[in-house]
Amino acid sequence: MVPFKAPVEDILQSLHVFAKVSTLADWDDDLASDIVNHFAGFAENVISPLNASGDQEGAKLENGRVRMPVGFVDAYQQISDAGWQGLTAPECYGGMDASPLISAAVSEIFTGANHALQMVCNLVPGAITTILKFGTEGQKNQWIPRLASGEVLSTMCLTEPHAGSDLSGIRTSAKKSGSGWKITGEKIFISGGDQDMSASILHLVLARTGRKEDGVKGLSLFLCPAGAGVKVTRIEEKMGLHASPTCQMQFDAAEAELIGNEGEGLVAIFAMMNHARIDVALQGVAHAARALQISKAYADERRQGQSKDGAAATISVHADVRRMLDRQLDLAVTARAACHLTLAELERNYASPLIEFLTSLCKIYGSEAGIEAADLGIQILGGYGYLNEYGISQIWRDARITAIYEGTNGIHKRTLVTRGIKTKGAEAFADFVSNVAGGDAVIDHAMATWKELLSKIKNADDPLQYAHSFSEVSYALLRQAIWRKIGVENTYQDRTVMQRVADQILNSES
Repeated sequence: MVPFKAPVEDILQSLHVFAKVSTLADWDDDLASDIVNHFAGFAENVISPLNASGDQEGAKLENGRVRMPVGFVDAYQQISDAGWQGLTAPECYGGMDASPLISAAVSEIFTGANHALQMVCNLVPGAITTILKFGTEGQKNQWIPRLASGEVLSTMCLTEPHAGSDLSGIRTSAKKSGSGWKITGEKIFISGGDQDMSASILHLVLARTGRKEDGVKGLSLFLCPAGAGVKVTRIEEKMGLHASPTCQMQFDAAEAELIGNEGEGLVAIFAMMNHARIDVALQGVAHAARALQISKAYADERRQGQSKDGAAATISVHADVRRMLDRQLDLAVTARAACHLTLAELERNYASPLIEFLTSLCKIYGSEAGIEAADLGIQILGGYGYLNEYGISQIWRDARITAIYEGTNGIHKRTLVTRGIKTKGAEAFADFVSNVAGGDAVIDHAMATWKELLSKIKNADDPLQYAHSFSEVSYALLRQAIWRKIGVENTYQDRTVMQRVADQILNSES
C-alpha cells in the first residue's frame, strides 16, 4: 500500500495559475496555505488510515440504526472539534467563513484520503448555503451553528423509487399540521441517511405540497430533523463507498418546517445541488490524483525488462506506461483547473450564466477523470492493480458513482444544449475561453469551429442528439485553453476530438 500524501503543492499552484486567487478580494495566501497544510496532515494521519479498513468492514444497519466502521466515530469527533465542519459557515454562526476555494482544496484532500467519510460529512456546506439563502432568521439561528459545530450532519432527500432524475414524479407529500408540516413518503439513495457519528441529523426533504399534475411546480423543500416518523428501512449493498451508508428511508407523518416559499422547492434545492456538483467534480479530481500517486510510485519501483544499456529497467521508462502516467497527470491537472476556474468565476460574478455551463462541464469531466485515471492505474499495476493490495481497485469502485449521482453525466450533457443555450451560458463560455487564452491561433481556430457547431445545434429539430458531442468539444476547447494558459503543448487529442465532432455535426442533415 502506498501511503496517502495530500497533493497540497499541486492544489495551491492550480489556485494561483488558473483561479488567479491573488486577484480576489480578501484572499490571504498565508492563511490559505496554513489551512490546507493543516488539514492535509490531519487527513494523512487520521482519515486516510481508515479508508481501506472502512471499505472492508462497511457501514451496517443494526436494530434500526446505522453503525459506522471502527474508527469513524472518533475521526468525526476530531473533525468536529477542529471546526472543519464549519469551514465555510459565517463567523457569526460559529464558522471559519473560509473562501469556497479553500473549501475546494480541503474537500479534494478529504476525498483522496477517504471518500466514504467525506460523502457523509460534505453535504453540510450545501445545507448551510441553502438555509442562509432561503431560511428564516429562526431557522438560521437554530440550525447553522449546530451544523457548523458538527453536532448535526445533513442529508439531501430527493430520489424516490419511481422518481429518480425526473423530480416531477415525486410522491412524498407534505401536509400542513398546526404551525408546521407532516411529511409522508419514501426516499431512496440517501447518503448518510443515518449514522452514529453526529448527535443528530437534519434531512432536507423535497416533498409535494401541490397536485401531482403540477409537476415540479408543486414541490417544496423542508427541514426535517431525525426522530419520530423518520426510519431507515435498509442500507444498500454497493460496488464501492462501502463505509458510506446509502439509505432507503420511510417518512411517516414526520414533523418538518418549510424552507423558502411553498411550491419553489426546486429553486431552493438547486442551491445545495450546485455545491454538490462541484464537490463531485473534485471527488473525481481527488481520485485521479490518488491513482496517479499510486501508479507512479509503483512504476518507479517495479523492474521489468532492460534499458538501452542492458541494466534492469523500471516500467516507468517504457513508452506505454509513460503514456498512461502522462494521461493520468493530464486528467488530474485539467479537471482540477476547470473546477478552480469555475469557483473563481463564481466568486467574481455569482449571477453569471457561465457558472451553470462550467459547472456541468466540471461535473462531467471531473467525474470521468477519476474513473479513467483509476482504470489506467489498474492497467499500469497489472495483476497487482486487479488485487486489493495497492488500493487502486477501491479507487475505481469508489470513483465510479461520481458519473451517476448529483445528476447523471448524460443529464448534464443535455443541460448544455438546452439551458446552456437558452440562458446564454454557451455564449458566456465562448467569451470566457477567449479571455483566458484568446489570441492563440489554435484556440481561435477551435473557437470558430465551436461557434459553427453551436449555430448548428440552435437550428436543429432535435438538439439532444448532439448533447454528447457538444459536451466533448466544449471540454476539449476548455482543456486547450487550460494547457495553453501555462504554455504547454498538449492539444493533439483535443484537436482530434474537435475535428471528429465537427465532421459529425456540421455535415449532419438535421
